[in-house]
Amino acid sequence: MSFQTPAKRTGRSVDTARIGSGLKLLVLLVGLMWLSEIVDTAMNGALDQYGIISRDPEGLLGVVTAPFLHLGFGHLISNTLPLVTLGALIAISGAARLFAVTAIVTVIGGFGTWLVSPPNTITIGASGLVFGFAAYLIARGIFNRRLSQVLVGVLVVLVWGSALLGGLLPQDGISWQGHLFGAIAGIIAAWVLADDRPKHKSVI
Repeated sequence: MSFQTPAKRTGRSVDTARIGSGLKLLVLLVGLMWLSEIVDTAMNGALDQYGIISRDPEGLLGVVTAPFLHLGFGHLISNTLPLVTLGALIAISGAARLFAVTAIVTVIGGFGTWLVSPPNTITIGASGLVFGFAAYLIARGIFNRRLSQVLVGVLVVLVWGSALLGGLLPQDGISWQGHLFGAIAGIIAAWVLADDRPKHKSVI
């Protein structure tokens, strides 16, 4: 008789599979944004009404949909490059990590935007997600106490620091609220998903 057992996967193959899954999810997210804008353009901007409508209960739907909607292809292109670059740095840790960070930033950042934005305004775009990704990458090395991640955070600050700070300044037609709460949500994501959170001991 002969027996067959599944081959053990090497550490390198596991790493490759993890990175591959993360990048596939990132491509899916960005692809949905582009598909949404193509459809929105064909419908003369009809989808933009599904953004975050501040302090309107029906506008809460926009917390989930707003990152996939943009005010034209120029707006989408300006968000795509930093989203792909920062998202790829997170995707290296796998699809599960990228999904978790995206979900936390989308929900917390979106709700904060809904709560604080001026009345009767609609917020759309993935820039809140960009700010969340950047803040996550900057903060995670601090929470994880890993030098390599700290260095990545420093690189993010050097490359995008001025743009991030500028995005927090009030400007007509720009949601600084979305940027601010996206960044706050990114820091929360870094804390919640920290690898080395101390475990509390108790005795009975």
